Amino acid sequence: PTGSSDPYGIMAPAFVAGAGSLRLKSCSWGLSERPVTRMCPRQPLKKSVACITSTQLAFLTSRGRAGVPFKVFRVSTQFSAHKSSAYPNIVMSDSGSARKKCRVLVVTSGKGGVGKTTTTANIGMALARLGRQVCVLDADFGLRNLDLLLGLENRVVYTVSDVLNGDCRLEQALVRDKRVNGLSLLPAAQNRTKEDVTADQMIQIVSGLCEKFEYVIVDSPAGIENGFNNSVVAAHEALLVTTPEIAAVRDADRVVGLLEAFGMTEIRLIVNRLRPGMVQANDMMSVADVQEILAIPLIGVIPEDERIIVSTNRGEPLVLDEKLSLPGVAFENIARRLEGEEVDFLDLDTAYTGVVGKIKRFFLGTPD
Repeated sequence: PTGSSDPYGIMAPAFVAGAGSLRLKSCSWGLSERPVTRMCPRQPLKKSVACITSTQLAFLTSRGRAGVPFKVFRVSTQFSAHKSSAYPNIVMSDSGSARKKCRVLVVTSGKGGVGKTTTTANIGMALARLGRQVCVLDADFGLRNLDLLLGLENRVVYTVSDVLNGDCRLEQALVRDKRVNGLSLLPAAQNRTKEDVTADQMIQIVSGLCEKFEYVIVDSPAGIENGFNNSVVAAHEALLVTTPEIAAVRDADRVVGLLEAFGMTEIRLIVNRLRPGMVQANDMMSVADVQEILAIPLIGVIPEDERIIVSTNRGEPLVLDEKLSLPGVAFENIARRLEGEEVDFLDLDTAYTGVVGKIKRFFLGTPD
């Protein structure tokens, strides 16, 4: 609504997060009690409003300036629910709510260099080894790296951009891993920027993938700009990766707020590159410290290990090793937890303080 009912110049919603097949006929809107930003004061709600339980309007377009994320929690009444051919993975139930066919996860962080792509490659490979049909989608347009970490860079012929341009079919752009049945890669284009792809296009791509796969894992770019919005808009769940450093944790805290503004409730934490020795010496934040700040459930802890660097350089994820290293076991356990298994967390302190850990630290300088 605009005019007198829109004193701050907020135009109609650009899209509905996760439910592109809902057509909004009319609405009255109001900002949540804790808006994501302070750019717009609270707007009193009108009387004729009805709550949306499973869907939130996650993004509003502002006149004369870039889109600003808000958390909108009430919208009035009339929707026309139908199945849209543009979004075939969204199936409307009798009550008008959206039902998902597959699980779409976004791996994000806010800060760059914390291990999002490494996490995406290993978790995707681990889920495929568990018998699932998995597609990992590189959403870092212009700076793709996921193909390198999977060792598939020489087999990339088409990219997401080719699919969007109509130069190939979605099936032609998929690169299937020959080492594990069930894992496919949809690479990003290196000659396109994040601004060249819209949220609607990402929803369309993910919807097409959901017709073929049980898991779609989106590797989000760093930052919270357009690339982040495109990665999140089609996702059902989020894996938030951070290192136990104050800068990374602060950025992760900001991302949690943005994910909640998109209406995402399934947000889980992965603490990467933990060094137990530094934690015990009070030189690094502990997992408990990170959890206390972010206040989201923990799904995995990955210890610092030189073998991670070796595996990424070789294009061979750690979960492919016949004898899994400690980080490899940690990644595999995350995949099993995503499948609903109850898996105990690794005792990383023992690896550092135990007799074997002390001997290895004495000779090698780092614990196993």
